[in-house]
Order: sequence, then C-alpha cells, then structure tokens
Amino acid sequence: MRTVADIMTAAPIVVEVPGSRNDAINIMVRNKLTGLPVIRSSDGSLMGIVSRRDIFRNFEEDQLSLIMKKNCITIGPDASLAEAAAVFSEKRIHRLPVVEEGRLVGIITPTDLLKEVKEMKTAMTAEAVIRTTCVTAYVDEPLTYTIAAMRVSDVSAVPVLDGFGKLVGILTDRDLFSDQIKDREAMSKLGIEDSELAGYRNVLPLFYAATDRYLADDKRVRDYMVPDPITVFKKITLSDVARIMLQNDFGQVPVHGTKDDLVGMIYDVDVLCALTGNAE
Repeated sequence: MRTVADIMTAAPIVVEVPGSRNDAINIMVRNKLTGLPVIRSSDGSLMGIVSRRDIFRNFEEDQLSLIMKKNCITIGPDASLAEAAAVFSEKRIHRLPVVEEGRLVGIITPTDLLKEVKEMKTAMTAEAVIRTTCVTAYVDEPLTYTIAAMRVSDVSAVPVLDGFGKLVGILTDRDLFSDQIKDREAMSKLGIEDSELAGYRNVLPLFYAATDRYLADDKRVRDYMVPDPITVFKKITLSDVARIMLQNDFGQVPVHGTKDDLVGMIYDVDVLCALTGNAE
C-alpha cells in the first residue's frame, strides 16, 4: 500500500519566523507557490502554514507570525493515501505538511493525490461528490460587485451565466487583473522589485482585492471571463475529472447535466473522495 512518503515533496520550500509578509510573498512568487510551511529559524520546528489568502486577508499586518495559521493540520509519512485524502476532503485545505517526530519532512497537495485518482478505476461520479453551494456571476454585472461577492463567499472562481441561465464563461482570480500585471507600484508594495519574476501574476489579483483597488465600474464580468469553459458531465467518473484537472491545471470545473444546465462546481478536494470511497 502506497503511503504519504511515496508521493510527498521532501524537503519542501519554507519561510522562516521571525519574518515578514513580504518574505513569504517573495518566496511564493519565485517558486510559483500559493502557500508555504512556516518554520522557526532557530531550530527548524514547524510553526504553522501561510497561504496567499492568509496574507491578503490581513494585508495591513507585516509580521508573518501574526498572519500564518498556527496549530496547522499535519500528517505522518506512514499514513495511507486514503487517510490523506480524507483530511483534504473533510477540512477542504490545499496543503498538508508531513511531520515526523515534530520535524517537517515533506508536504503534499491535492494535486499529488489527483495523480493517484487519475489511474484508478472508480465508479464514483462528479455529481456524487459535489458538496458546496455554487456561487455564480451574471455575464453583464459590474466587476466591483463580482469581486466583492467572491471575497465574501471565499471562492477563487465562479461560473458565469447569461440572462437565460446558460453557462457562458468562468471567472477566476487569475483572470481578473491580467491587463495590470505590469503595475510596478503594486509590485513594490508587495516587496517584489523584480517585475520580470515568473509567476507574480498570481499575487496581483489579491493585492487589488485587499487594497480595494478595483477596476472601473464600467468593467463587466464578460470583459475578463474565459468564454466557453471546459465543463464535465455530472455522470463522469472521478478518474476522468482528475485527468481533466491535471491536464489543464484546474482546481475546479463546472459540472453540467443532460441539457447542458449548470449542476454545480466540483473542486479538487471533492475528487479525492475516490480514494476514501466515501462521497460524504
């Protein structure tokens, strides 16, 4: 039986405390990550975990120790993949530090487990594991409204519907500010001086959201959505959903019914139910 040790990223990239918000942002940007384990510089002990969302929910706070999640959920290297999948699915988290005798030895993410699901033979389907209310956007609504709704609902993507309730697009936090990625003022305030750093686009949408620098009121959802998004049929197996997510680097996919009606959104952590065998 494969264990967490078989799929984890050993010796993961970390950020240290004492440290600052900008320390974490720079490490995330340089390594194209959205979260990091936090260790104590004096002895390497795991102190918590920090994600880009943690940072931008507390954007006025500079001390990393006051931003990070303390007492974070961990798992041991000898745990089964089903145990790891259950943690992701139940807690709806996206990174899980692997700890042995109090020492950080690795980290796993839902993507690591999606690779396992992709190779499985399972009868479990997308509709069986949809467990969250689907927040949608109207194609012609102002972005000022949509961004606020996404923040309140704590979602990073929304299906976009037209006036007839037909799915016509999807809007993610990565799409929102694609025309403003050269904003050097924003980069400077994030502590990132090299504007050519690969991956820095990932933090800019949250910078604008955190500082209320929304786009002009005349900008609409249709201006930034991805039209005709990839969707999955509600009866598709979770193995196929995992394959589609991995191929396209998706963390979520809209689910449609027999008449192309929107059924909901399936997330990577939902797909991991295939490893536990429990849709609940």
